[in-house]
Amino acid sequence: MDATKDNVGLWLDGAPDQVRRDTERLLGEVERLRQDQVIYPAQDQILRALELTAPNDVRVVILGQDPYHEPGQAMGLSFSVPAGQRLPPSLRNVYKELSQDLGCEPPATGDLTPWARQGVLLLNTTLTVREHAANSHVRLGWQSLTNYLVRRTTELPQPICYLAWGRHAATLVTSAIEDARSAGTLAGEKCVLSSTHPSPLSANRAGGGLVPFMGSRPFSQANAFLASHGAKPVQWA
Repeated sequence: MDATKDNVGLWLDGAPDQVRRDTERLLGEVERLRQDQVIYPAQDQILRALELTAPNDVRVVILGQDPYHEPGQAMGLSFSVPAGQRLPPSLRNVYKELSQDLGCEPPATGDLTPWARQGVLLLNTTLTVREHAANSHVRLGWQSLTNYLVRRTTELPQPICYLAWGRHAATLVTSAIEDARSAGTLAGEKCVLSSTHPSPLSANRAGGGLVPFMGSRPFSQANAFLASHGAKPVQWA
């Protein structure tokens, strides 16, 4: 069996019946919508984040909102674009902060697959989008699955660091951890590093109780957390 497809099964096997039914329904609905609309990412990349990162391999979670909505950009991983694509503004800022934080050269391309293969779950909270229309699928219902996935990570036994960039991500992660703690299902050591979003509009400004993304040093802090709990750091560069 294809190991990447098997990873999706590992994520969904323990999911509530409603979540699994919603996921199957949404995959079918999006496939039908493609008859009349251009939708990103490709059908076989919608669950790419789950395919590349198995539950037991998760070390870091980076949440995005919805996929890039221009041609050739979305690939099923938050913030990531295929090799050869021009870096979107938010990813340029992510790489700028990475270079300043770790004193290293940024990755050669915008393809973050190497991060995902090291246990960085690159999850968008909405998994599809209509071309040229940001947030166009935000009410389609993907949150049934993605909220479950975030909650699932809080119940994994290994240490996990959440890089929560922007109020949306910070609120979602904090709520998931609080809910798991209340339910008695919170497991392992968990760390939340919150900041504003790396988009040009917010990367350099504090807001909503969040420190600016630029200068927040999320990559070195995540690795320090992992190392302090006996986990292997991520090779970000």
